[in-house]
Amino acid sequence: MPIPGNLLTTAMAVMPHRDVDRALSLALSLDIPFWPQLPRVSYYEDMYVQASEHFPGIVLDLEKRTLRFSLDKFIVEYEEALNRLPQEDSWDVSETYSAVYHRFLKMDLASRPAIRGQLEGPVSFGMNVTDQEGRPLLFDDTVRPFLLEVMARRANAQLHRLKRMNSNAFLYIDEPGLQFIFSAMSGYGDRAAKEDLDRFFSLVERPRGVHLCGNPDWDFLLGLDLDILSLDAFTNGEVFSSYARSIRRFLDRGGILCWGIVPTGWEPFEKEDLTSLAARLTAAWEILRGKGIDRD
Repeated sequence: MPIPGNLLTTAMAVMPHRDVDRALSLALSLDIPFWPQLPRVSYYEDMYVQASEHFPGIVLDLEKRTLRFSLDKFIVEYEEALNRLPQEDSWDVSETYSAVYHRFLKMDLASRPAIRGQLEGPVSFGMNVTDQEGRPLLFDDTVRPFLLEVMARRANAQLHRLKRMNSNAFLYIDEPGLQFIFSAMSGYGDRAAKEDLDRFFSLVERPRGVHLCGNPDWDFLLGLDLDILSLDAFTNGEVFSSYARSIRRFLDRGGILCWGIVPTGWEPFEKEDLTSLAARLTAAWEILRGKGIDRD
């Protein structure tokens, strides 16, 4: 079966809860349940930390809540990581790094229209994890290819486990860093990102999904070989809808758009209600309808 659309609800995984049961209850209350990431419960639950497990060269300090990269440590640990590559289960999130995920895996969710997981993407991970000199891991040409392969294997390992629970399982690759790569200050341009992401997604099994809350070059993102694109429609819906030509191509090849209309910030959330949010979403769709993209 294809991934269902028709405005089924889901939500982003990073949640402020300290109570695992309450977080899971909320995640299960939506049409498409997901496993929550709860960094207030443990630093292991941080999305960058979860993506770092077993990657060579990682320096994790739980007390200081820091995540760094050491090239010297990478060189020492690289051979062991290379030998680990064929062992799929070793690249999935362990119970140490997410007790929530492993509780989710034990649930019977086969009757749901779909279920969802998530993983921090290689571009965002590589831009946020830095070495002792503050240089992003992504800028290291010797390490980056291995990062892409490991992240792809990590995504596939999780997707395989979720698909055993529900045949319509899918992942969001969280890539907040994509909005920054078009800045001249990033040191990592769109051409390099396109090559790396094409390589990464060629290694990731379908369905391939991306989520980001920022406002990147939507032509670039819609042109990637994706099946699902999740965006912050509350903040960026009007801008996104101006890319009608790329959106049409994405939809015509079977792509699914996930419209994140509930604001994540407390102040804007307090100012909205169901009527105002529906009006915002409808306004974005009307822009697309005016450019020849039917809502149905």
